[in-house]
Amino acid sequence: MSEIRHSRIEAIPASHKCEHEDYEYYRRKFVPFGAARNTLVSIYEIPPLKSAYPYHYHHKNEETFYIICGEGILKTPGGDKKVSAGDLLFFPTGPEGAHKLTNTSETENLVYIDFDVVHDIDIAVYPDSDKLGVWGMGINKLYPQSSETGYYDGE
Repeated sequence: MSEIRHSRIEAIPASHKCEHEDYEYYRRKFVPFGAARNTLVSIYEIPPLKSAYPYHYHHKNEETFYIICGEGILKTPGGDKKVSAGDLLFFPTGPEGAHKLTNTSETENLVYIDFDVVHDIDIAVYPDSDKLGVWGMGINKLYPQSSETGYYDGE
């Protein structure tokens, strides 16, 4: 990172993503990709009754969330857990770190800070939909886990 960063959350521009009826969020990138070697920091706002991302886990990247305001349900391998403002959540790599955060309020946004440790490339697994995501180094693709090809196919 080339400089110390200091900002108020509301001063960071928000991008909006809503490509599926159950998933929607506003994201403010405080430490965006490329601004640091191994860290991303974003502030997410999840609208009522929505989730930001499907249930997933990472093979390389760890995540930590700090819930600023609101409440929700965190889906984990150990079952659903209620979360609310002031909660700190850590997701290790591998299946034991699988997670999905859903806003349970009908009127209030769920707002949290997402601190990510990032690597050049990461594989995310989506157990509920049987997909693999390959992220990093210019590759941002999703594949069904059920498809397979031989090592030399097409060579």
